[in-house]
This record gives sequence, structure tokens and C-alpha cells, in this order.
Amino acid sequence: MFENLCTLPLSAELFSQALHPTEPLLGVGLSTGHVQCFRLPAPDADPEDDADLSVLSDGKGTIDTVWRTKRHKGSCRSLAFSNDGSSLYSAGTDSLLKHFSPVTGQVASKIAIPSTKSVPDAPTLLHVLSPQTLLLACDSGVLHLLDLRDSALAASKPQQTHFPHNDFVSSITPLPPSAESTSGYSKQWISTGGTTLAVTDLRRGVLVRSEDQEDELLSSVFIPGIGPKKNRDNGIVAVGTGSGVLTLWDKGAWDDQQDRVVVDSVKGGGESLDCIAQIPEELTRSKKVVVGLGDGSLRIVDLMKRQVETILRHDDIEAVVGLGFDSQGRMISGGGQTVKIWEESPILGKGLDDDDDSEEEESDDSDIDSDEGGPAVPSKKTNGKRRVSKGSDSDSADSDSEEEAPKHSKKKRKKGKANIDLGPGGAHGILRFRGLD
Repeated sequence: MFENLCTLPLSAELFSQALHPTEPLLGVGLSTGHVQCFRLPAPDADPEDDADLSVLSDGKGTIDTVWRTKRHKGSCRSLAFSNDGSSLYSAGTDSLLKHFSPVTGQVASKIAIPSTKSVPDAPTLLHVLSPQTLLLACDSGVLHLLDLRDSALAASKPQQTHFPHNDFVSSITPLPPSAESTSGYSKQWISTGGTTLAVTDLRRGVLVRSEDQEDELLSSVFIPGIGPKKNRDNGIVAVGTGSGVLTLWDKGAWDDQQDRVVVDSVKGGGESLDCIAQIPEELTRSKKVVVGLGDGSLRIVDLMKRQVETILRHDDIEAVVGLGFDSQGRMISGGGQTVKIWEESPILGKGLDDDDDSEEEESDDSDIDSDEGGPAVPSKKTNGKRRVSKGSDSDSADSDSEEEAPKHSKKKRKKGKANIDLGPGGAHGILRFRGLD
């Protein structure tokens, strides 16, 4: 079972989050167009060093703001780290795609997002497939392949353009490279959009589309080492739907789903399964995933037993829109105006192999980017679909005053370090700032 170590408040509604592959760095993209990078405490930090005090040592520590800037004039729709973590990419509703340093936030290059129509096509997803290829998906259902080999983002013309779906692309999951691969990088990937699943090849384009599932497909993850009886090592793809059902697809059999796990059983359809991540194998001896729902809950699903094992709570109202595991094996969930950090409970000592069906309750700025403030175009996610609504944002890159996201009150942001004080409530307390109580 996981326990909540701390809760990190954000200045606006979270639209996207990204985790560095080898360092405890967290990037967040907000509805106001701001992008912020945090350095999370390392579990093995020296308790005597106050600057790097570990959250795990005594319940108090620091989460550093590495940098923060107004990156897009509209909302920041998506963030993605490069494979080695040396670059960070963002896409916003201002129709710009930017490449910048995750250490300094300094922009290295930027291009206009391609559009197949006369009007701008808002981005939905970014995924770095390899050091040579960046995948960019948009609201229209188009999927662009951008070449990163020569001067990142120097040319706005895509290397390839495909239309795997008739609706916006909701998830992208790379398939593992074949045994014959010399690069070690994937050349095929799964995408979901509308009510279909598709497989696309780097060289051959869209290979296959599934049958209409009559249910919106919102999230996906590839699980290796599990499959049908005669091919256990085949691997499966777990796909979250808009009705609270997790569908399982055997690799290579893409026409239709092979099995189902009901994650949220409510008459007439459960909550949407908006994001999904596999729990690292070192934390559990079974094949398990954690699913973020539209009601703000997190559900741990044992795929071997085909059942929900544990229910956690990220937020009481807002949907979970970001989910992943950092380089230290901690679960990071994001949604609403908060990010939560979770770790395997030291009390149990056996990780997630101890079944528990009970629900666990929750008891500055630098002018890095030369963009000027402009009209904000925050998007909302409704029933799994992102919709764009008009708004206004007068922020500039060196201003802390922000136009709050819909349904949220304005919060004052403190520069630099945020001192974590979990208080007498223990690990489930809300992050508080020293000196402001």
C-alpha cells in the first residue's frame, strides 16, 4: 500500500506533468500557460543538511522550485522529457511547441504547431519516441512526427503526418522494440482516440485500427510478461475507458479487447479512467497498475487477479490528470491544483503484495522566456475530452499575479523553496509554508 508523503499546492489548475527519467525532477504545465520545474527530495538525503532534507527522514523537508516561467500565452497542454532527460518540450494552445533546458528553463528552439486546417489545431499530447522522433498529437486526431536529429524543432514541417483516429488522440504508448532492433528504441506505438485503438509504425504509418468499442478510450499502458496461456511473455495493453472499465488487449490482437476489469462499478457507468501507470516490478511481485479516476481517486488494480486491490484519494472533487513513478520509485499524482507524492508504506514492509481492500483517507519568477503575456485559452477536460474555452490572462514572464483557472480561487505563490511541514497530522497533512501559518 502507498502512503501520502506530502501535498504540493500549485498556483493554477494542472494540465500536464512530466517526470525526469533519472533525476527527481518534476515538471508541471498549468492552465495559465506557466511551466514550473520542481526538484523533489532524495530519499537518501543527509538529514543534517537542511538544504537537501529528506521528506522521509522526519516529515519535514524542502521541495525546490528550480525555475518557473510564463511559457505559453494560452494554457500548457502537454509536457515531455527527452529519453535522456536533457531536454524538455511543451505545447500550448497558443499554437507553439517549445524546446528548453530542464535545468535552467532557457528556450533553445520553438516552432508553430502544424495545422491541416485553416484554423490552429490545439495540441493534446507530446511523446518523445526516440532521440530522433517527437510525436505530436492534436485535437483534430492528427499525429505529427517531428524530426529531432538536426537542430531540434528547427523545421515546423512534420517528417510524417498520420490520422489514426477521427477524434483527439487521448494516449500514446510505445510498444517494446523487437529482438532485431539495433537502436533499442520503439518503432511502433499504440494510440487511443475516440472509441478506437490504433497501431502506428514509424516507417509504414497506421497499421491497424480496432473495432468501435462503443466507449471512449482515454488512457493506456503496456504491461510486459503477461499474456494468453500459450504465450505468457507476449505482453498486454491495459486501456482505461470513460465508463470505469479497464480493458485488456493482447499484443498483436488489435481488433478487439480480450478481457475487462471493472474498476468503478456504478449503475449506468462508472467514473472515467483518465490516466494509468504500471507499478514498478521492484515494488510488487505481481503485475499491477494504478489508475487515476475522474472523481479524484486512485485505484490499484492487480491484473493477475483481475480485481481492484486498494483505493486511495488524490482529491475530493478534481480528476487525476497526471500519474507516474519518479526515478526514486515514488508515485506522483496530479490533478486540480495539487500534486501528491506517495511512497510504499514502511509500516507494511511488504509493499503491494499485502492485499488491502480498504480505502485510505487523506486525514520567483525569472524572465527565462521572452514571451509576453496574452489572452489565456484554458482548456477543460470533460468526459475525457479536452475542450477549449476563451478567457483572459494578463501575465508576463516576470509576474506572479495569475488569472486563476475556472472554479479555483487565486493563491499567492512564494518564490524559491517551499518548506514542507506535515505537522502533527503526519504524512497525510497538506503541505504548509513556514512563517505563513
